[in-house]
Amino acid sequence: MTYAQTLEYLFAQLPMYQRVGAAAYKKDLTNTLALCEALDNPQNKFKSVHVAGTNGKGSVSHMLASVFQQNGFKTGLYTSPHLVDFRERIRINGECVSEDFVIDFVNKIKEPLEKIKPSFFEITVAMAFHYFAQQQVDIAIIETGLGGRLDSTNVVTPEVSIITNIGLDHTDMLGDTLPLIAAEKAGIIKAGIPVVIGERDADTDEVFTSKAQSLNAEITFAEDMVKPNKIWQTDLLGYYQVQNVRTAMAGLVALNNLGWGLDIQKCRKGIRSVVKNTGIQGRWQIIQDNPKVICDTGHNTEGIEEIVMQLEQENFNQLHIVFGQVQGKDTAKVLQPLPKDATYYYCKPSIVRALDASELATNAAQQNLNGTVYETVMSGYTAALMAASPDDVIFVGGSTFVVADFLEGLKV
Repeated sequence: MTYAQTLEYLFAQLPMYQRVGAAAYKKDLTNTLALCEALDNPQNKFKSVHVAGTNGKGSVSHMLASVFQQNGFKTGLYTSPHLVDFRERIRINGECVSEDFVIDFVNKIKEPLEKIKPSFFEITVAMAFHYFAQQQVDIAIIETGLGGRLDSTNVVTPEVSIITNIGLDHTDMLGDTLPLIAAEKAGIIKAGIPVVIGERDADTDEVFTSKAQSLNAEITFAEDMVKPNKIWQTDLLGYYQVQNVRTAMAGLVALNNLGWGLDIQKCRKGIRSVVKNTGIQGRWQIIQDNPKVICDTGHNTEGIEEIVMQLEQENFNQLHIVFGQVQGKDTAKVLQPLPKDATYYYCKPSIVRALDASELATNAAQQNLNGTVYETVMSGYTAALMAASPDDVIFVGGSTFVVADFLEGLKV
């Protein structure tokens, strides 16, 4: 198979959460363990840091990877979903896994795949672990997909576990209250393994504390360890990154307590060089000026609230928002923080479980967020670009998959 044929096989043949939603979410680790067994258990052949959370886990993972790279370690990084290229999910020292490896891996494991029938996410996790073991990384930063307890990545025994924060997202699978969601995320806490919690919350602190105590795992709350005036600078521009930096810094302290010997100046430089070192995209990413164009992958209520707060700090004549969503979200709650005086361009990202742009516009109109419907992200963006004056701001977001379509469209 060619690389394109291999991706088509992965995307078309295997249940994929991005496409079909909850139907692709497996309720146990059986398939992942079976795949790892077929690959001689690569998850046991490298050291790791395991990162979960509702928001910020991708940014924190990239920050930690950047720091380890800056300190001279051969560093694996597994994140999801990808924005433009599938290979973004699996990197070593910022370099994506090769197309040849992806092809060879799928060919190699075809027979077990037919027997095990894994999901798309399960096979990509196994692929990443096999690659990291084969390449003999010094450490790999592993971001969970959904939840934690039953997430396919939860077969590693990490050096440190990190949980960034808890919000009401994926409630159909993880629970409809903060304590229930926290309990799922707390499933990555392992016996005797230090755990760092990024943000305190009265509804969830006890969940984490009780779980950690029951497993004799030392627990640290980043807010208690790193004071606001001590938080390092980062090249990731979103205001919300301040909390993510604090979480990463607390994680680095926990790692150094285990003897990793990370140099503080190299750590600071790593946090300042996340984009350069890891290639991360879609986090308050400025595409151009005059008009200023910004995209961000924030997609739940908390994420949109953070985005709106930062947009309020921008200087502009008119704000244009290109916005789309996927099904399964509490659309009314996500729309609620959006500014009433912006011009909206409602669009549908190119995945099966995308929310129809007309339905989104109807829901938005109920909150006086009136706008125009467009069939695609790029048609909405093009309309915004044509309507905008040089002193306007265009924001593109609402879903990771809106940003993915946008960045892909910019390449054409």
